[in-house]
Amino acid sequence: MRWFAAGVMLVAVASAASAEDKKPPYWASIASGQAMMRTGPGRNYPGTWLYQRRDLPIRVVQVYNHWRKIEDPDGQQGWMLVTMLSDKRSAIVRPGARRDLHNRPDGTSHVAYKAEPGVVGSIAKCRDGWCRITIAKREGFVRISDLWGLSDGESVD
Repeated sequence: MRWFAAGVMLVAVASAASAEDKKPPYWASIASGQAMMRTGPGRNYPGTWLYQRRDLPIRVVQVYNHWRKIEDPDGQQGWMLVTMLSDKRSAIVRPGARRDLHNRPDGTSHVAYKAEPGVVGSIAKCRDGWCRITIAKREGFVRISDLWGLSDGESVD
């Protein structure tokens, strides 16, 4: 049991260290069910927005000690404590029409289902203009251009 606890602590420390070492801009997501955006890098700055959507993708644009200046999918910017963020990659379906999720990364393949704008999913294996996304235990491939949470031409493994 002690080895398990030590292993968990080591993973937690490694995750925090990797978040500390990243150079902006980079992608992350909101780790908590509630996370406050503030006007500045400290708890003494007023809160501007309370996020209540775990896994919402955000873009980190600046680093200051344990605080990150983030940008959300609507373009709002503010500061958030690094412990409220996760390295887990997610994306949100862009506004507009519902987007096709295919069985394969090919526009001619069968459409498994359609995703509504604003839906958040976990992403993996993004390349050549396509991303595998998991939304509520359903998987499919969607065009990267239909998602917010990735940089142009980015590959994710």
